[in-house]
Amino acid sequence: MFISTAYAQAAGGDAGSAFSAFVPLILIFVIFYFLLIRPQQKKVKVHRSMLDAIRRGDKVVTNGGIVGLVTKVFDDRELQLEIAENVRVRVMRDMIASVAGKTEPAPATKDAKDAKDKGDEAPDKDEKSGSDKS
Repeated sequence: MFISTAYAQAAGGDAGSAFSAFVPLILIFVIFYFLLIRPQQKKVKVHRSMLDAIRRGDKVVTNGGIVGLVTKVFDDRELQLEIAENVRVRVMRDMIASVAGKTEPAPATKDAKDAKDKGDEAPDKDEKSGSDKS
């Protein structure tokens, strides 16, 4: 008496309703892309460029927390770090977490030649000053 009869609807729906079912999934993917995937890709790109710019004399921190000074760059994969006086270890470049201190670039060839010429003059002056003292 109070219960009404329920009738089933016809099978199959509109093509628009199938598309509208996927709209929330598409929106979730777009949100994930802009909030998670894209920033992570930028962070990886910045870290890769930082690793490529490491050179001798830089102070670096490894993923394990070891702080050291780069004493030698073997190839594009390995570095030698001095972590204490006369204690050197080889590490993979990918295991560098950050660069704590950068060194100045090496002088240009002209400056290096000028410095070498000045260095050659210094012993002559020392010899002259040494002979004056005699």
